[in-house]
Amino acid sequence: MKAEELSIKPEKLDLVQLKERVLKWLSVHVPTSRIRHILRVEKMSEELASYYGLDQEKAKLAGLMHDLAKYFSPESLLQISNSEGLEIDSVSAVCPHLLHADVSAIVAKKEFGIEDPEILAAIANHTLGCPAMNQLSCVVFLADTLEPGRGKTPELEDLRQIAQKNLYQAVWLTSDYTIKHLLGLHSLIHPRILLTRNWFMEKVKK
Repeated sequence: MKAEELSIKPEKLDLVQLKERVLKWLSVHVPTSRIRHILRVEKMSEELASYYGLDQEKAKLAGLMHDLAKYFSPESLLQISNSEGLEIDSVSAVCPHLLHADVSAIVAKKEFGIEDPEILAAIANHTLGCPAMNQLSCVVFLADTLEPGRGKTPELEDLRQIAQKNLYQAVWLTSDYTIKHLLGLHSLIHPRILLTRNWFMEKVKK
């Protein structure tokens, strides 16, 4: 078969191979239930990207790699963060799990050769968000919380509808949803999620 007869372009083949590598790596490092979540985030990231005219392949890759470090030990997360010069604030020091998003971006770069700054930022921002984060980061942030496996409560269903219509409003209200959930659990709340919430709320209300 000639190259021009291939139905898949070479770059597409590379992406297929990359996904296979990532899934093989994940099968060793995270449980099956988390892989199912990751695949749902990948799918929802692609769908939201299509609504807003964003690069769907970038969205898929960020979604696929967003939880690479999800099950790293607290000691590993702190050690990697220290060695890579990441800021470890007082909340992250007590709750190292919050570092998994930033560390996942490091793993994506070092283990899988991801260099695209938008993909790396979307991975790093998927848990706490970031004030003024770009649309690709918004998409993965939303997909992580709103993917179908998270449940079908009226509040989640409303947020999913908003996510398809107003990206910034969805980030604001999804941040509210996360903050309320953490308050209910009497958990520490990282200031970055509050800063994210405030920035996007102000943006929508202007």
